[in-house]
Amino acid sequence: MLALLAAMAVAMVTTAVAQTPTIDEPVYVGTAVVYLDQHSLRYNPEHPPLGKLLIATGVAFAGVHLDPAFAGDQTQLGRQVLYGSGVDPGRLMLLARLPMIVLTLLFGLVVFAFARDVAGTAGGMVALALYAFSPDIIAHGSLATLDVPAAGFVLTSVWLVWRARRRPGRYLPLVGLALGAALATKMSTLAAVPVVLALVVLSVWPGSQRVRRVLAAVGAVAVLAVAVVWASYLVVDPRLRWDPPPGLPVVPGLRALPFPEPYLDGMRLQFGFENQTWGGFLFGRQYSGSLWYYLPAALLVKTPLGLLALSAAGAVAMVAVPRLRAAAPYVLVPAAVLLAAAMTGARDLGVRYAVFVPMFAAVAAAAVVALRRRWSHVAAVVLVVFAAVSSLRTFPYYLPYANEAFGGPANTHRYLHDSNVDWGQDLGRLADRLRQRYAGEPIWLVYKGSGVPSHYGIDAADPLAVPADQVRGLLVVSDSALARADDHLRALTGSSTPVDEVGYSITIYRR
Repeated sequence: MLALLAAMAVAMVTTAVAQTPTIDEPVYVGTAVVYLDQHSLRYNPEHPPLGKLLIATGVAFAGVHLDPAFAGDQTQLGRQVLYGSGVDPGRLMLLARLPMIVLTLLFGLVVFAFARDVAGTAGGMVALALYAFSPDIIAHGSLATLDVPAAGFVLTSVWLVWRARRRPGRYLPLVGLALGAALATKMSTLAAVPVVLALVVLSVWPGSQRVRRVLAAVGAVAVLAVAVVWASYLVVDPRLRWDPPPGLPVVPGLRALPFPEPYLDGMRLQFGFENQTWGGFLFGRQYSGSLWYYLPAALLVKTPLGLLALSAAGAVAMVAVPRLRAAAPYVLVPAAVLLAAAMTGARDLGVRYAVFVPMFAAVAAAAVVALRRRWSHVAAVVLVVFAAVSSLRTFPYYLPYANEAFGGPANTHRYLHDSNVDWGQDLGRLADRLRQRYAGEPIWLVYKGSGVPSHYGIDAADPLAVPADQVRGLLVVSDSALARADDHLRALTGSSTPVDEVGYSITIYRR
């Protein structure tokens, strides 16, 4: 177990050190600095504070201070903190990412414990191995973002409610705390609330058939969850000073929810995002709006084949085998409901919105070992090794991972875009490549990300700002920008020769 977690830690730390800031990270890091420095909730209100407070535990060691007179938006805030505060952005990003790495490793212990409860120690080891080698979990667990923490807290709440079947007095308060932590990290976890509360009823009812006691258990979990949300805001600002952002959409009924006003206004912002029309890219097709099947299709590309096979077999075993059937509502239903909720979203921007799937899938896979058939044990070992080898082959480029059926990470950009392949993470690697192989050549850059190219020594011009016949030399294009390219950029790349690639996310052309 420790060896698996150590291998995962090495993969995540190596990734965290090598990658420049992704698109979302500077906003969260900048907001964490404001939490520490000014105890203000004014930035990034669309997400609750807990995840950024966790980031702040690392940022606190960087000694970053923000000018109290700074008045920019949250994007400008992130850029100012990273590139204008006098602190090395690489060191700052590593400090911000380390708390998330530690948390991701702790969620690995939850996966092991949950699977061990369902299928014994061997099942726990299978689940932990699949979790530890999951490219998506490694990729997003090594970033200062909110997706893995939110998913991990949901998984933890479900595991605890599973344990509450035998000792409700011990575990139900912990269920409330874990569910509250999920809600205080990301609002998309609201979809988990009815599922977890229904599982509380399922866990408590056999031992206490009095409706009053069951309702009391559900109420206690709900109250604790709400209390955690309130506490996350009060930790930032005990006086809860709040000025609502302008232009909030009207959403009837929110005032009836027992959450702080900034949380409710954050929900309004999220509803506003969902009412916008976003662009997507799937299997080489650029489109406007969203596709209901986007996440299942993207997960098919991004999930190791060994995990896909084992989790599917484990799900069948949980439904078909009587002694495993009790675990099915706790493992399969939460993942299915959360995935269904995520599929209704307007933003087809990556499997990070469904990063809970490989977590629950790893637990489901453990059921194969519980079949106690020799062939099932052999199959489990073979498929775990297959998944591990697939993951190791993509090291250290986990964000653009694709499984072997889709040609591996070198081909991910043909099927997907944004945080599935190119989230701005390779700007530093690009700078190194240009210095090593193309020193002195003119550079034209279309970069999609939050990094500042000049900080890394990249002196580049914008090829979209001049006529095509003036673009001569190296044309460097982020693959996510190419996926959403207009006619001008497509004409430029179509009349250029690809000569190199960086991190499976940036293509270098010669013109």
